[in-house]
Amino acid sequence: MTPPAARPAPPAAVLEGIAGYVPAGVVANAGLPPAWGIDDAWVHRRTGIRERRRAAPGVSTGELALEAGRRALAVAGGAPVDTVLVATSTPDRPMPAMAPQLATRLGLGGAAAWDVSAACSGFLYGLATAAGALLSGCADRVLLVAADVYSTLLDPDDRSAGIVFGDGAGAVVLRRGLAGEPGSILAFDLGSDGSGDELIEVPGGGARERSAPDSYGPGDRHFRMRGREVFQHAVIRMTQSAQTVLKHAGWSPEDVDRFCAHQANARILTAVGERVPIPGPRRVTNIERVGNTGAASIPLALADAASRGELHVGERVLLTTFGAGLTWGSAAVIWPRLGRAVPGIEPAA
Repeated sequence: MTPPAARPAPPAAVLEGIAGYVPAGVVANAGLPPAWGIDDAWVHRRTGIRERRRAAPGVSTGELALEAGRRALAVAGGAPVDTVLVATSTPDRPMPAMAPQLATRLGLGGAAAWDVSAACSGFLYGLATAAGALLSGCADRVLLVAADVYSTLLDPDDRSAGIVFGDGAGAVVLRRGLAGEPGSILAFDLGSDGSGDELIEVPGGGARERSAPDSYGPGDRHFRMRGREVFQHAVIRMTQSAQTVLKHAGWSPEDVDRFCAHQANARILTAVGERVPIPGPRRVTNIERVGNTGAASIPLALADAASRGELHVGERVLLTTFGAGLTWGSAAVIWPRLGRAVPGIEPAA
């Protein structure tokens, strides 16, 4: 009797390029404003951060996105890209979206291009959007860039946010492929809770302020976060989402080779890692050197680790994130076989 033919693997979005970029300006803990009354030991104990990157005056989100995009396309080998996505909370302008201009600056004019707004969850929301475009046939190859210049939103008198956030960009290139091959994304989990919208916000600068300008002050253009409440929500939501996507992928925590969570705060990373659970040596992190880079944090951490040879073809990688909205999400990825070496995240010498 002839055995039944094996079922073909289902289609999947497949990673084929990744890169990151941070600006040259370094602000170490010792260089934070003296008026804040803090020192290196205090900041490191509370956040796990030793230094963060700051874009120079006149350097916008678009400049960081451009460099990260160029690097990711080079790692992917320069195959034609027909769709460009940008995930950011700090766009260069309220209108138009950043993605069309980025596509043109990269020589990809004519590509479909749009922005994704999901705060620090933007990369994973963008990843799911890219996968949807690929699997629906709307795209053949997608460049997704996540970039934020949070230094433009920070209140100079707010040390709680000032010690945490840095500027940076990360990018990936995806194509249509098959589940199970290196680079394939096997499962997603996404969620939101709008009742927590005031826990992380920039109150002003939008249509609500323009419709009632007398109700807002200059400080309402700055970033605000209720840290203790955010900590609790972040730990719960990322843990639950990571466990959910493991079930979707058919993995157990023991199956996970590397775990990369949104680089929000070292204490959050530890709490989530212990609850999923994933042991410390399997966690990918670079928060100590770059801080919280918003939507860029996951691809930036992955690119940083890849450039150091810390990620290997076929490894099972678990991603999870949390951000304003409130939003959260997770993904299960098989690490790709990249055609070219991933460059370091630093500016070129």
